[in-house]
Amino acid sequence: MLFKTSLDKTAKVITVLFTLSFACIIAAQFLINDSNNSYRSLYVTIILLILYCLAFVFHPTAYKVTNDMLIIYRPIGNVRIKRTDIQKVAVIDEKEISNAIRTFGVGGVFGYYGSFANYHLGSMNWYATRKDKAVLITTNDNKKIVVTPNEPEPFVAAFNA
Repeated sequence: MLFKTSLDKTAKVITVLFTLSFACIIAAQFLINDSNNSYRSLYVTIILLILYCLAFVFHPTAYKVTNDMLIIYRPIGNVRIKRTDIQKVAVIDEKEISNAIRTFGVGGVFGYYGSFANYHLGSMNWYATRKDKAVLITTNDNKKIVVTPNEPEPFVAAFNA
């Protein structure tokens, strides 16, 4: 069963501001026509475009629960987790992940994904687009994964069926 995901208000605002900021920086690089800095402008533009593309291609777009696997869809490099490797799937309260610190990942541009940690849950991997409607997946080796389908209860029910 396929479960859609959508950005929360904070992620939408951060994504728009990030996009506008990068566009303004790139435009300013070329509006300031200084022949001595033309290579620098090109390098800055390339770096910003690479960062923007990386943020886009790794954001989660949907989740699919099959008979033998959980698939986290992304524009590039879907994440596949075998159901036999999963110990527990449960809806968690927003408060349980609210104080999480991003240790390596993206914190709002097209979602929240990468490595996060907090005192309550410890280290975890997020494939989320919002901070509410979170589902915590615990694997057999005690790794924690946070996903945020638009409908968390049917997601858990489909997984436990």
